[in-house]
Amino acid sequence: MIRYKYLSVAGLLQKYLPPVLGALFNLFAVFAVSCLNGIYSFLRAASVPASKAVSRLTDRWDGSSWFRWRPTSIMQLSAIEHKIFQCIRSKLESMFVPIRSNECQIRTIIVNRNHPRIPLVMVHGMGGGVGLWTLNIDSLATKRTVYAFDLLGFGRSSRPSFSSDAMDAENQFIDAIEEWRQQMKLDKFILLGHSLGSYLATSYAIRHPDRVHHLIAVEPWGFPEKPVQATNQPKLSYWARAVITMARPFNPLAVIRAAGPWGPGLVKKFRPDLKQRFSPLFDDDTILNYIYHCNAQTPRRISIRTMSIPFGWAKHPMILRITDLDKSIPITLVYGSRSWIDSSTGQNVKYLRPDSYVDVQVIQGAGHHVFADRCEEFNSLINEVCDLVDHQSLQTRNLENDDRDNDIF
Repeated sequence: MIRYKYLSVAGLLQKYLPPVLGALFNLFAVFAVSCLNGIYSFLRAASVPASKAVSRLTDRWDGSSWFRWRPTSIMQLSAIEHKIFQCIRSKLESMFVPIRSNECQIRTIIVNRNHPRIPLVMVHGMGGGVGLWTLNIDSLATKRTVYAFDLLGFGRSSRPSFSSDAMDAENQFIDAIEEWRQQMKLDKFILLGHSLGSYLATSYAIRHPDRVHHLIAVEPWGFPEKPVQATNQPKLSYWARAVITMARPFNPLAVIRAAGPWGPGLVKKFRPDLKQRFSPLFDDDTILNYIYHCNAQTPRRISIRTMSIPFGWAKHPMILRITDLDKSIPITLVYGSRSWIDSSTGQNVKYLRPDSYVDVQVIQGAGHHVFADRCEEFNSLINEVCDLVDHQSLQTRNLENDDRDNDIF
């Protein structure tokens, strides 16, 4: 009997200890950040007269006060964005496009407006914004109008509350993009997305196929299913399971916000590669500062966490829905050879769409930020794809011609 009781207790520990430890870890993290916030505020307040400290406590988060935990503001983000835009030689217009009856705004740029060729719309990835397309816009806008915007919840766009349901949150993104299209009076366009932007661009094309001439998915996140764990894998100890449980709610962007005054230093320490990629344009920390200010602002609800499961897989993988995409819409998938995104998913898309145009391209030497790692090769490839759309020489056109020829006989 003692042996059975021991096994029962061990089983209970193995089952419940990891989530308990995970919850304790999260509580400790929140408590630690709160304490640091309080200490930081106290030290700051101690250095100024009490009357001024009280008035600064009542300031809104608008960049007018240095009395804040995160050294960021909307004004700082605006200034760094303006500096980035100055590197774009083409004629650029920037604006806020109102949606949802003026309750939200989409930060938008238009380059080379009113060009007669089919326009290109670009959707950034997780943690990004329109400023990260700086190495690409001039080249891509030589032959057409280029549109780019900050997704809701990112960059300088509004940060509304998102649904806690994954599909509802995804639909909120898609509805916002469609309303943005209507406000911009766009008919049909070439739609390009990177990472998360590819996921949303594909979802948009499924719901609004009549608006998309060609879908370009660059380093698409959220396409494959989460692999099924092998049944013969050894069971992890409850300590290992505890570590995994603690990591599950982890949001890398939350670290930047929680780090407070040390946030900019963390970006510089862990992403020096981004600075190197944009070194042809900036010899300082401009891009790193842009990324920090884009992500240091407080979100209303973490929509990406809602749409994903541990560790970085989509709750509703796009590979399970790719057959819902109108077969007349051609797709080009672009991968970096050194990326953590598996390019074999592109071949799976090709297999699932045998009667459609699907082209898979791998840019050698590029990582996940393929548009910056190998910007010249990337720009050349995208221009080539867009030229094919312009000249209507895609395989889908040939398929339509073949169908008409078959009808004759």
